[in-house]
Amino acid sequence: MPRIAIYPGTFDPITYGHIDVIKKSLKIVDKLIVATTDSSDKDYLFTVEERINLLKASLFKDLKLNKKNIKIVSFDELTVKLCKKYNASMIIRGLRAVSDFEYEFQLAGMNKKLDKSIETVFLMSDIENEIISSKFIKEIATLNGDLRKFVSKSVIRLIKEKLK
Repeated sequence: MPRIAIYPGTFDPITYGHIDVIKKSLKIVDKLIVATTDSSDKDYLFTVEERINLLKASLFKDLKLNKKNIKIVSFDELTVKLCKKYNASMIIRGLRAVSDFEYEFQLAGMNKKLDKSIETVFLMSDIENEIISSKFIKEIATLNGDLRKFVSKSVIRLIKEKLK
């Protein structure tokens, strides 16, 4: 039976930190579903459709990752329901700092209560990418800063187009 995982997030935009987590996930699963959503408590730069395009451009065009192992989707349901839809037995969550852990730990506990068969796996990005957040990327872009250390070429291009 193939090991399938869901990596949910807003990815507004996708960063090298997210990409680290995706690459590490692919070492432990056969198929990774990268799922983006609109959470009501965030201020988005990109629509869900634009984020799907950003994910595809960054992962498949810029980084040349294998499309056979990664599926990109949008969702508007509980993550555990999305897991059932794709026969996923794991939820992948990225951690940047200790401050992320409390929220992620509570979320993992709630998901476990909702469905005992699904495990949450926490992965950290590489040290040089731990400080990156989508919020900071948007702020740097707004102030015309250099994004090359934080996001892929396609993301830089699309952010610049969006902020014109």
